[in-house]
This record gives sequence, structure tokens and C-alpha cells, in this order.
Amino acid sequence: MIASPLPDLVGRQRECAALDDLLVGLREGGSHVLVLRGEAGIGKSVLLEYVAAQASRVKVTWAHGIEADMELPYASLHQLCTPFLDELDNLPEPQRDALRVAFGMAAGDPPDRFLVGLAVLTLLTRVSETRPVLVLVDDAQWLDQVSLQTLEFVARRLLAEDVAMAFAVRDPEGESALSDLPTLRLDGLDTAAAGQLLKAAVGGRLEKRVRDRFVAEMRGNPLALLEFSRGRSAAELAYGLDSSSYPSAQGPVASRVERDFASRLGSLPAATRTLLLIAAAEPVGDARLLVRAADLLKIVPYAAPAKAAGLIEFGESVRFRHPLVRSAVYHGAEPEERRAVHRALAEATDPVLDPDRRAWHAAQAADGPDEEVAAGLEEAADRARQRGGIAAEAVLLERAAEVTPDPWPRGRRALAAAEAHFSAAAPDRATELATVAELCPLSALDRARLARLRARILFARSRSDEAAPLLLDAAAQFTAAGSPLARETYLEAISATIFAGRVHGPTGARAAAIAARSSGAPPSGSEAADLLLDGVAALLADGYESGVSALRGALELLAHEELGTREATMRWLLLAPVALEAFIHYAWDLHAWDTLSSRAVRLARDIGALGALPPALIYAGGVHIHYGDFAEAARMIDEADALAAATGHAPHKYATLVLAAWRGEADVAAGIIDEARQRAEQRGEVSLLGAMGYIQGVLFNGLARYEEALEAARTAIEHDGFNFTGLSLVEHVEAATRCGELDQARASLARLIELTRAADSGWARGATARSQALLAGGDEADRLYRTAIEEFGRGGVAVEVARTHLLYGEWLRRTQRRSLAREQLRTAHKMFDGMRAHAFAERARRELLATGEHVRVREDKPTSALTPQESQVATLAAEGMTNAKIGAELFISPHTVEWHLRKVYTKLGINSRRALPGALANAPAADLRDEGTVRSA
Repeated sequence: MIASPLPDLVGRQRECAALDDLLVGLREGGSHVLVLRGEAGIGKSVLLEYVAAQASRVKVTWAHGIEADMELPYASLHQLCTPFLDELDNLPEPQRDALRVAFGMAAGDPPDRFLVGLAVLTLLTRVSETRPVLVLVDDAQWLDQVSLQTLEFVARRLLAEDVAMAFAVRDPEGESALSDLPTLRLDGLDTAAAGQLLKAAVGGRLEKRVRDRFVAEMRGNPLALLEFSRGRSAAELAYGLDSSSYPSAQGPVASRVERDFASRLGSLPAATRTLLLIAAAEPVGDARLLVRAADLLKIVPYAAPAKAAGLIEFGESVRFRHPLVRSAVYHGAEPEERRAVHRALAEATDPVLDPDRRAWHAAQAADGPDEEVAAGLEEAADRARQRGGIAAEAVLLERAAEVTPDPWPRGRRALAAAEAHFSAAAPDRATELATVAELCPLSALDRARLARLRARILFARSRSDEAAPLLLDAAAQFTAAGSPLARETYLEAISATIFAGRVHGPTGARAAAIAARSSGAPPSGSEAADLLLDGVAALLADGYESGVSALRGALELLAHEELGTREATMRWLLLAPVALEAFIHYAWDLHAWDTLSSRAVRLARDIGALGALPPALIYAGGVHIHYGDFAEAARMIDEADALAAATGHAPHKYATLVLAAWRGEADVAAGIIDEARQRAEQRGEVSLLGAMGYIQGVLFNGLARYEEALEAARTAIEHDGFNFTGLSLVEHVEAATRCGELDQARASLARLIELTRAADSGWARGATARSQALLAGGDEADRLYRTAIEEFGRGGVAVEVARTHLLYGEWLRRTQRRSLAREQLRTAHKMFDGMRAHAFAERARRELLATGEHVRVREDKPTSALTPQESQVATLAAEGMTNAKIGAELFISPHTVEWHLRKVYTKLGINSRRALPGALANAPAADLRDEGTVRSA
């Protein structure tokens, strides 16, 4: 909007002080973010103008949201970054390429929007090396969706950069925008400040009674106070703004102001009103385009009356006094007048330089179905998709469907719009467009796509087993159509049943596997995906032995398959969770788990797929938990949670729980477990119930609360799930033997032997041998414990090696072989103590005390411990990575890397990178509960 003169900022001392503090912090070398919220006219834009005016020795860049139906991807972000584009060549290559594609400066694979966000963060950081940067975003609620999401990501990742950001968001329209960032809410001016503002605006003395009533009517809204007092004397205001004299003075304040603006338009010349309508219909504010459109409409661009009325400013760009003026002009015009203006704007827009805007104006000009317009919108949607603008693609396709005359292409476009809306996290709109598509004639392939989409929407809303039959139906339709999407959809159906948690029954994973096996679906185009489907289907339909063998056949391809495109890489990342669940819970193969999860992390980093990176990190963190490297696991979990928060996703609580269970942190686990159980019951995620049972089994066995461990593990092994049954059986056998429930222990052992026989891995053989040892005695038990230690070691499962030493030592002590018991218990205590597996270490310590040996309790100094983020940065620096490479690896800026390193040096008592390797070897372990780098409200 056109800001009021800065001296008129009466009654805003608190807000100005907050913005002054933001500038002070920026100049002192720190990142700050502030969101100004309030209704229209409350003064947000004026405050942004205020801070811009105060920002001496600071580079200021702006983005302005404009209310429009047009969604051009990254348009607002491009506007904000334009002053700095000469720095693009200094960005890391993946970031530079992503930003070029997003801004339409180059062709390439559609970039991940979070990689674009990292590129913007790096760009702003580079620019700030010479002078601090202040980013100002007005009317953020009207930015194109992907620009808003990107700027929110940047705001969350700021930490140590010389960059500050201030947003203005109108409520209620923007209530959901930037909701978790630091916020300053603006209310109406108090009576004294409002009176001062009125005194300057109204000629003559205004009685207190009149002033107070007028302020109350306007609710202290500065714009309303100024606009309704504009041109009115104190005497006129003394009689109030009754509905007969001023109909616009009724209703919500913003609506009143808009109606007041509209009432002023009637006195303007017709040519001026048309000129204003052209400006209102063209959100970019291109004055030259406006003149060309006016010429086509055969009107003289006579703007003086509008400027005199304070409604608009003309220069290189066109700016309305306030967005409510634009709204009043546009919505006050007749539909035919709006269509004529859009028709002129379409003709005046260069079809080569700006085809998307031309297509949009042509669509707004259409007064009925028009295939040429629809085809233009579809082409614009394809360009939006290529730039990574899924939300824009969805809007353009939706409009294309609306103006398509023929029902066949209308259905195809409506279906494509529905799929795009679903990808843009708008399932309600996707459902509406899917219904439109369903009412149109569709090809067999499109019918299958529609069935799959409906199943995906259902599964996204509830992880129940209701989605699996729909996915199986879609897969059958793809098969009938000869589509390579068939096998992919069968695997998706099996995955849905795995999450729902059922193996048996008509909607269980086994039924889905049998359907996939008998379908005759054509190859998918990915040999790894096809082998994975064959392996998982065999596992479920034929049994463990043939299934595990088939899975091992897929491992080599999954680990080394060439992925030539971003699309192929994303497909691999979608396959990875299914593969990992199978290898973990049925092949008992920690090395395969490590191989696949490490590749998933690397691939997600390489293509900047921040949506796929957190789950990959969680799987990789699980590997390190089993390796006994809790510090590395904590680093990965911390990074996953930080990225999830920065990208607006929920944190992955499962890994936090597993680590807390192995550490024996009952207080950390309790609240999360209750929350997870409630969610599992509400959403039908039975698999979560199995996970919670296993986690509590580990936790309570570690704490020697065996009855609780018995109940938790029993729940897990009875839930008929794909995951966690084997791991939970191990916990159940231990708890049952400790509780004297030997029949239960034997029954679980029998199931465990059946489940692990086909795996034939060190992990599987170790789990079986130890569980057998718990039920054996004499030399047989001794042999089985030693076998378990050897097999767990072969499998690399360090936590289970330590645990077996503990159980072996406990058994030796109970058989009165104290000297031998001490050897095993010392080993167990040393291992658990080094891992910081506190409960198990304490259990070993108590057993050692019972043998007559004193054990000193470790006393860590948490104040000197590195946080997970610091530890990760330090590790990469010790490996020789530069700050820029570390930043690209961790999706943070080089300045944040340097900030973390300074803290690392202080904590470790060193002053150079050369000292890092030695210092890290002796550093206290990271604590998962330390703060990461994500900004929160």
C-alpha cells in the first residue's frame, strides 16, 4: 500500500521499539524474524515502511503480495531476489541450478522447493557479507504459495546470518500463514492515540464525546479513522456516521473501508475508472502494460483524478493506496467490464516473454468454454510444474478444466488438477476435482489414476486399512490397461497395509501380496522395484524362507541401481521404507539396513529432497542405535527433527522413543508413548501399536520392571503386524522368564525360531540363541550365551552384544559363579556406560555390586557436551569439509556452520580445525534433548 507519512505513527511506540530492536540485533550480527499481524488498515505496511526508513547501512529488499486468482510459481520470491541475482554464480552448483530453474532462467528437472529455500538462504547470506540484509514482505498472505513456503523455510533456518526478516500478514485471511514464527499482533489504537490522529486529519476542534464515539465505531483502526474522516469537518462527524448518511459505515471495519473507497469511484471520469480497473486486474503493476491495454480499449490513460483522490500512484509501477482500493475497484466493476479489461491485457501481454500471464488473462476474459484458452492454461501449468510450482500447476489446470468445452479433455484436465492439488497438500480441493473428473468420460488409464488418487486421499487422512482395497482395485485397472504403474501401485497397496498394521484378513498385507502375485502386471521400468515387489509378495504369500531369499536378490540392485533422473531418484526414495521394513524385520540384516538407509540419506541430500531426508535420517539413526553409537543416532534424529520443523512436517517421534528406551529415559518416553497410542487408535495405525509395545519392552526390561515389559511386549506380538513382531518376541521371552511365565516364554521362543530361521543372519541367530539360553540351564545355557555373543558380534548389533553379556553375567551370578559373572558384567557395564544406555548400565552396576565389586557411577558434565548439531558440524569439519560444503550437506548457511564451530571450539577448549579429530574423540556425548537450529515461536 501507499504508506502514510512516518510522523503519523502515533500510538505505535511498542511496535516501533520491537522493529528498532530487530535492526539493532541485525547490525550487531544476528538473525531475527518478526511477523506483524492484524486486520486490514491496522498499520502493518506503515510499520514496514518505518523499519525500512530506519535501516541505514543495511540492504533492504521487498516482496509485496497482491490479491489475485493468478498463481505464478516463485513470482514473489523472484521479486525479492532480483537485486541479488548477480551473486547466483557464487552459489553451490545444485543450489544455483535449482534457483535458475525456479525463476525460469534455465531448463532442468523440477527443483525441490526446499533446495530452492536453501539456495535463497545461501544467496542472502552471501549478500550479507558486505552489509546486513533486511527482507521485508508485505501482505504475505497473498504471496504465491511456493514463495511463501520457501520464505518460511528460510526464516526457520536463520540462526547466525546477518539477515533479518519482517513479514506483514493480514488476518483473518492469513491466519494459517507463518503461524509458528515470532509474532507481534497489532490491535486498534487506544482512544488517546486515535484522538491525536483524528486531530491532525480533521479541521476544527473535535469534542471528546464525538471523538470517543467515532474511535469506537472505527475500533481504533488507523486507516478507517483517516478515510472516514477524510474531507469531513468536525461538525459533520459530530452527528455520527449513521447508515442513512453513510451506508458504507456499517459492518466489519475492513468491509466499511472498502465500501467507502468504492463510493468514491462514482465521481471519477469513466476513462479513469477503466484505467483503475486495468490496474486492479494486473497484479504486477506494470505501467507500460497498463498503457498498452488502455490503448487497445481506446481510452486515454487519464490518471490525475484518481491520484488527486489519493487512490493510486503511477510511476515505473502502479501502486494502489491500499489493497482495499484494488478490491473495491475490481469487485465493483460489472463482469463484462472485467472480461473486457482482461481481454485487453491478454492481447497486450507478450506471448513469448510472458505466456503464462497472457494465458491467465485470456482465461479471465473468457465468457464460456474455450478450447484455445484451456490449452494455453494447460501449457502454463506444465511450465509451472517444470519450475517446481505444484500449487500453481494445480490452479492453472483447474481453470483449464473449467473452460474446456469437450467432456473428454475436461475430465483429463480435472484429474490432472486433482492430482496436482493432492501433491500440493490440498486433499479437500483434490477430492472436489476428482468428483468433477468422475462425471466426465475417462480412458481406462485415467480411470485407474482416479481410483489410485481416491485411495491416496483416504490413506492420507486415515492410515486405516480402508485404503488398501482401493489401491488394489487401481492396480488391477492399471494392469488391465497395460500400464507400468500397476506394479508400483501393488507395492503401494502392500505398504498401506503394513502401515495399517494388519497381515492377515481380507484387507491385510498377505491378501494384497497374493493379489499382486496373481495379477500378471507388466514390468514397472525399474528392475529394483520389481524385484522388491516380488520379494515382499513372496515373503507374505509364500512364507519367510522364499521371501527372504527373494529380498536378498533385490538388495544388490537397490543398493547400486543407476538413477539417471530426479524422478527415478524420488521413486527409489519412495521404495526405500518398504525395503527397509522388510530387511529389518524379516531378514534381520543390519548391514543391509545400513546400506539402504545410508544411500537414502545420500540421495536425498544430493537432489535436495528435504521431504524425503528426515525419514531417511531416522532409518539411519536406527542403524546407529543398534551399533551402540547413540551419539551419532542422536545427531541424525536431531537433524531429522530440525528439518521436519523447518519444512512444516511433524517430528518423527518413533526414533526419539527407541533411543529413549535404550537409554532408559522413562520420563522422556512416557508422554510420547501415550500421544502415539492415541494417534494410532484415532488414525487406525495398528503398526504403531506394535512399535509402542516393542519400545516399552526394551524400556521396562532395561529398568528391570519385568511385569510391565511382559505386558507391553505381549501387546506387540498380538497385534498381527508386519513390523516389530520378531523384535517384540525377543523382549517377551526375556520378560516372561524373569516373571516366571515360562509357558509364555516357550511359546514366544517357538514363534521366534520360525521367524528367524530363514534369515540366517548373525542378528537372527544371536536373538534365537540368547532366547533359548534364557530357558536353558547348565552347559547348554552357557554354550547358547556364548553363541549369542558371537553371532550378535558377527551381525554388528553392539547393543545386543552388550545385553547378552549382561544376561549371561546375571545367569552366572545366580549359579554362584561370581568370578566368571564379574567378567561378563564388567564388559556389559563398560559397553552400556560408553553408549550412555543408562538403565542397562545401572542394571549391570547393581549386578556387579551383588558380586561384591564396587563400580563408580559416571558423572557427565552436560554443560560442556556438544549438541547434536554442533557434533555433526564438528565431525564434518574434522573430515576436512569446508564451511560451504558442510552447509550444503546439512541445509544450513556457511555462517551458521561457523557459528556452531565457534561454540565447538569453546566447549572443547581448542582454537583450530586441526585439533578437532583428537578433541572429538574425548568429547562428552550429545544429548538429544539439546536444542537444534530451528527457530520457534
